[in-house]
Parts: sequence; C-alpha cells; structure tokens
Amino acid sequence: MAAGSHPVFVIDDNVDIRDGLSIVLMAEGYAVETAANGREALNKLYRGLQPCIILMDLMMPVMNGFEFRQEQLANPVFASIPLIAYSGVTDPRQTAVQLNADAYIHRPEQTEHILALVDRYCLKPES
Repeated sequence: MAAGSHPVFVIDDNVDIRDGLSIVLMAEGYAVETAANGREALNKLYRGLQPCIILMDLMMPVMNGFEFRQEQLANPVFASIPLIAYSGVTDPRQTAVQLNADAYIHRPEQTEHILALVDRYCLKPES
C-alpha cells in the first residue's frame, strides 16, 4: 500500500503532539493527515482517505485507540493499513500484541525511531 500519494495519518487528541509529529513528518517530505480521536479518524477513512500508515495515540476521548483498532480490523478495506500505536501509560509488548499493531512506541520516543518506522511503510513524494 506504500505510495508517495498516500499520507501518514496521525491520530492524537493532544494538539501539540499531533502538530509536532505533523511538522516533523512534513519536514521529511511526507504528506500528513490528522484526526483528534478515533471516531474522527474512522470518518475520514470512510470518506476515502487512504493512508500509507497510521500513527495513533491510545488514550483519547470520544473513541480511544483500542476501539479504533477494533473497528479498523473489522473493515476489510482498512484492515491492511499498517498501524504504529503509541502511549506513555501502557505496557509496550502486551499492547502491541493486543492491538495486532505493526509497531508500538512507548512515549516519549526519539524522532529518528518514529521516522525509521514510517520509512518502512511509506514512500516520500518525489520532489
């Protein structure tokens, strides 16, 4: 599913983290789409958003990351989108297994590690 035209999808209720990740990713040449919670994210997917990867916080209001992931995996169109989950309050190994996530980041994490994970799944648009 990796293609230069597919954005990185950042889902986080914390505007500072959401914007910070977006700025870092855009500086590296990635297109970025954002959502403030799982419900907003699902709505964007249902409206046709096709991200190359999802970076998602787990603890959010309205619909948390666990609920979002359950809905994502239940939909055959969305189930194949790779997911990197992150949180500062859950056990990384247990949570990755529980979510069937492609990767799990225990926040805070080094920017280089996040970019390396995104690079595995997404191609940067050609300049």
